[in-house]
Amino acid sequence: MELRDINSFIEVANHKSFTKAAAHSYLTQPSLSKAIKKLEEELHVELFDRSTRHLRLTDAGQIVYQQGQKALAALSELDVLLEELMDITAGTIKIGIPPLIGTLFFPDIARRFNRKYPKVSLELTELGAKLLGQLVEDGQVDLGIVVMPANEKKFNIYPFIQDEFVLYLHEDHPLAHKQSISLSELRDERFILFSKDFTLHDYVIQACEEHGFTPTISYQSSQWDLIVGLVSSKLGITLLPRLIYDKQTNSNVKIIPLEENSTLLWKLGIITKKGAYHSFALKELLKMLGEDE
Repeated sequence: MELRDINSFIEVANHKSFTKAAAHSYLTQPSLSKAIKKLEEELHVELFDRSTRHLRLTDAGQIVYQQGQKALAALSELDVLLEELMDITAGTIKIGIPPLIGTLFFPDIARRFNRKYPKVSLELTELGAKLLGQLVEDGQVDLGIVVMPANEKKFNIYPFIQDEFVLYLHEDHPLAHKQSISLSELRDERFILFSKDFTLHDYVIQACEEHGFTPTISYQSSQWDLIVGLVSSKLGITLLPRLIYDKQTNSNVKIIPLEENSTLLWKLGIITKKGAYHSFALKELLKMLGEDE
């Protein structure tokens, strides 16, 4: 069944005449008759009652007419929908972000993108970076914002934000008076870290081991605000990006920068699956995020 045959049938039904339909559609009467005969043979029904002076639709013809109109109406919307996509006015982008990154950056990303493209929905998934990589690879999210490095063979990688780690501790802690601190001075401390699904968990442990010790981990959490809250309760210390400090609300928590020999950088990147289709909306979001570098 071809759409042009459906269109020819609807023209004849609208005009109740092959002659008038031919004049209106710039098709010949024989071509219209051929198209309708073809439809009738394919559907095994008669579409018109030809026993009267004017053509009338049969019951089967009424059904084909109604459904044909719906099909053609849906197709007529196709150009409009594609134009909307080309103009970035519609669609959904699925974004995967670790909770820490979501807290710091997603509200601003969403606000700025919504201002330009209010009909594009941003659907957020918050998980640890280790799990997010798999979601991007499986196509369950369109892009992920993760802690670098990322697998260059699997992902397109776009640099995003860089920040430095600092020590978070209670203001009454014995080390709270220091202007800066080396990681090696923390060997006897109790650490509060992100849970094992998070890249930062391994990153902090690796950094400590490079300075000659394996950290003692007292608590693990998937929520940065709970980690800082535990520090506020004198249950340990933690290493987190400096950007977090302005977001947290514990007045008794202090931060101390790390000495040059202990510098830890928090490098974030945006990843998308290599070879995957990038919608027009996604391309615009990537462009906007790239401008933040």
